[in-house]
Amino acid sequence: MPDLLIELFSEEIPARMQARAAEDLKKRVTDGLVEAGLTYAGAAAFSTPRRLTLAIEGMQAESPALREERKGPRVDAPEKAIQGFLRGAGVALDDLEQRDTPKGAVYFAVIEKPGRPAAEIIAEVLETTIRNFPWPKSMRWGSGTLRWVRPLHSILCILTDEAGTTTVPMTLDGLAAGDSTEGHRFMAPGRFPVTSFEDYEAKLKRAHVMLNPAERADHIWADATNLAFAAGLEVVEDKGLLAEVAGLVEWPVTLMGQIDDDFLDLPPEVLQTSMREHQKFFSVRNPATGRIERFITVANRETADQGATILAGNQKVLSARLADAKFFWENDLRVARSDMAVWTQSLENVTFHNKLGSQGDRIRRISALARELAPSVGADADQAGLAAELAKADLSSEMVYEFPELQGLMGRYYIEAAGHPAEIAAVAQEHYSPLGPSDDVPTAPLSVAVALADKLDMLTGFWAIDEKPTGSKDPFALRRAALGVVRLILTKGLKLGLVDLIELHLDGVFEACTAALRKEEGAVAIARASVKMIDGRQVDQKTMDLLAFIHDRLKVYLRDQGIRHDIIDACIAMAGNDDLNLLVKRARALNDVLATEDGENLLQGFKRANNILSQAEDKDGVEYSYGADVKFAEDDSEKALFAALDAAKAEIDPALAAQDFPTAMAAMAGLRAPIDAFFENVQVNTDNQTVRRNRLNLLSQIRSICSSVADLTRVEG
Repeated sequence: MPDLLIELFSEEIPARMQARAAEDLKKRVTDGLVEAGLTYAGAAAFSTPRRLTLAIEGMQAESPALREERKGPRVDAPEKAIQGFLRGAGVALDDLEQRDTPKGAVYFAVIEKPGRPAAEIIAEVLETTIRNFPWPKSMRWGSGTLRWVRPLHSILCILTDEAGTTTVPMTLDGLAAGDSTEGHRFMAPGRFPVTSFEDYEAKLKRAHVMLNPAERADHIWADATNLAFAAGLEVVEDKGLLAEVAGLVEWPVTLMGQIDDDFLDLPPEVLQTSMREHQKFFSVRNPATGRIERFITVANRETADQGATILAGNQKVLSARLADAKFFWENDLRVARSDMAVWTQSLENVTFHNKLGSQGDRIRRISALARELAPSVGADADQAGLAAELAKADLSSEMVYEFPELQGLMGRYYIEAAGHPAEIAAVAQEHYSPLGPSDDVPTAPLSVAVALADKLDMLTGFWAIDEKPTGSKDPFALRRAALGVVRLILTKGLKLGLVDLIELHLDGVFEACTAALRKEEGAVAIARASVKMIDGRQVDQKTMDLLAFIHDRLKVYLRDQGIRHDIIDACIAMAGNDDLNLLVKRARALNDVLATEDGENLLQGFKRANNILSQAEDKDGVEYSYGADVKFAEDDSEKALFAALDAAKAEIDPALAAQDFPTAMAAMAGLRAPIDAFFENVQVNTDNQTVRRNRLNLLSQIRSICSSVADLTRVEG
């Protein structure tokens, strides 16, 4: 069984595209081979800046011969039906066989497809793969029609078996497949032939090319940490940068350089970001002081002077970059220490959204909402309002304009420099969190208040103007904002009524919408949606839609913790579902109870009771909820159920009032045995109508008591 080796050799492929391209090459080629009937034992894809490589082991030498029988129409069928069958099968009438069947004589076509050599199939599959390769961006060069990410120079495509190595015959836009490749551009120019993947990989390494990107990354990290350790320092871990740098070099040579003393007092995050974004340098930190003091760069070649010239050039360029950063830092500090209002005022001229006003409008809304939230999170209202007013001021700073990823962090430095307390400064950095399901959640009361206000303003604002996520599109990251609200509330155990908060904030949002729209000629004013009555109060339909969206994010969050969506739905159906902390306590208690044998059997008993009761109410046209009387009970199990329901209600009602859901759920689960005994010994729909009505009213009590804990009709199973 032969092995296949493919290499597509080109000009430099952008590092960010290499890993995906290698996987695309592997998937498209192997899928094409299997579809054509060629199976294989294993496949591996590799990438360097100048090549995509695919190695396939244990492939069939040819596709198997196929014999297929197709049953056609009856011999006396209309001519059109027979001709259609002939076209579909690709045969002539003389090739058909007539066979007797219980339905009469029928035409059969026997189609035989001979096997094809692997080389022939590979050539077709590889050409299709190259011509239809899914590069994010591609280019055309010369006079050909071929498109590739960068000009494609050569194609290596060989089959290796016990008899030796053969080149797969194929030509693509004048490029003929061969059995040779090139090594390192500078250290080993010139082509050389290869006979197998092992030969290919070994010769590449001798030609100063590490084929495997994981090997290059490991080599870079090991050398970098060793260099730093020898100087008593440590490399700041950056997996994203490591993967990117491994895609920039074929023969990594790690060098450590100095940062000029003039820049060592810059915030470490500024140094790290500037070096990472502009130069692709790793930061090297002094563990004793936390300062970034040196950098690691990765060259693509060895030099006679051990990289001294490369380092000198890199240090010169880095000094120019850091001089800019220092200029921004010192200018920003002067503004922060004199009057940060300059920055906040400039945000009045920055549009947040054409229907929601400026960044200044948004900051005022967040500040007002943070004041409302402050008592619930244990923060001072005035401090929360001030922290919200300052939290986004750094968006106007020169440093954040140059490095947007430093927003918030620089705000923390600037607010402290302006003389504000550290807890207010921390809000600037922490109020953006959490940014995802695994991001840290702020815990400081001021940060929680402003973070919640920030996310609720985003959600309320875009719901007010009907800019909601659709399918996979979420341009304003509203799903992330909703998940942030969920995690903030649950992590801090906050007792918040989201409906009241959203309703209160909607007024300010509609006001901002109206003001923004006045500036647009012919714009249509935004008004509140239809009003619904919820728990005895009028609530805007937009509020209910937004609450449902937050509940959806809650389901995703709790599903990852092992709580099923139907259990959450059973709790969402209860009153007070806008208190997420209360809702989750109920859901966790219900989940725990239903995981027990008593809970599972009680659920079946409840569903049986509910089904019998619902059918009787539909049939009789009445509602059986007028109270059952024990004096009409005929069976001991019936009397026992009356007593059990009274005892359970006496325990459940105060437990629910105290929000002690485990106790309430346990009391409900305790009904399992008396309900089971009742159904085992008693016929509900008896001929005695008085007894029947009493028993149906008893079932109504079961439904009422269980439904006071959760809507069990929504639980599956």
